[in-house]
Amino acid sequence: MSGYFKTAMLLAALTAVFMGVGWMIGGTGGMAVAFVVALGMNAMAYWYSDKMVLSHYRAQPVTQEACPWLYDMAADLAARGGLPMPALYVIENAQPNAFATGRDPDHAAVAVTTGIMSVLSREELAGVIAHELAHIKNRDTLIMTVTATLAGALSMLANFAFFFGGNRNNGIGMVGTILVAILAPVAASLVQMAISRAREYEADRIGAEICGQPKALAEALEKIAAGAARIDNVQAEDNPASAHMFIINPLHVHAIDGLFSTHPPTEERIRRLLSMSYNPWARAAA
Repeated sequence: MSGYFKTAMLLAALTAVFMGVGWMIGGTGGMAVAFVVALGMNAMAYWYSDKMVLSHYRAQPVTQEACPWLYDMAADLAARGGLPMPALYVIENAQPNAFATGRDPDHAAVAVTTGIMSVLSREELAGVIAHELAHIKNRDTLIMTVTATLAGALSMLANFAFFFGGNRNNGIGMVGTILVAILAPVAASLVQMAISRAREYEADRIGAEICGQPKALAEALEKIAAGAARIDNVQAEDNPASAHMFIINPLHVHAIDGLFSTHPPTEERIRRLLSMSYNPWARAAA
């Protein structure tokens, strides 16, 4: 199944949920308005969601002149992965983390925080960038970025239904309206979770092959997870719909929220990477 087909199916599913919440708010008219809005948002998400996400995190572009070692590292890894050089960004944020965005490899970007640059060794940071390049190579970034944009919009629409009561003549009453308003963002979260978990394992594997050091990537994940647990990421907390884009969940997840985590367990990711580092065939493939 191609990345574009998966994206189309995702857009259709989220559009249907969007229309359902529109109906809860304004009946048939509300559903029609939600459909038009969803079409516009789908188009905007495809073309501009990467710019919106980078703007939300106040990411600043990195040039070769400004930071030659980081730029050259990314360029070398992109060449190893058979990819064009992505745009490179730095986010002023103490939490160590990173993400990739963009609709295709020719319009892609990798963003790293200042926190990750101060915590990781260069080998570990290379592993992280390679992981993000793997997402670009697999065309995961389109699906992940579009999902972040539409899930965020759906949550806002559901909140509107919750606070303003919705359509009283929809046949299921106020209690039903409130339940749908609560469950709609949960449904979007489940879609994000299903998309992100499998993709993280695959990006770890391909990223390890690109950088040739699975152990370095495993050590990076351990350090990032420890830092993310201690240090707030205010922009991510303000826009939790984008959390699945990061290499490690940037939100402070409580135990009760574990079922809705958008990332697979870090311990399992580390275990798989370390098994690659002791596998002669995997090293040869790298």
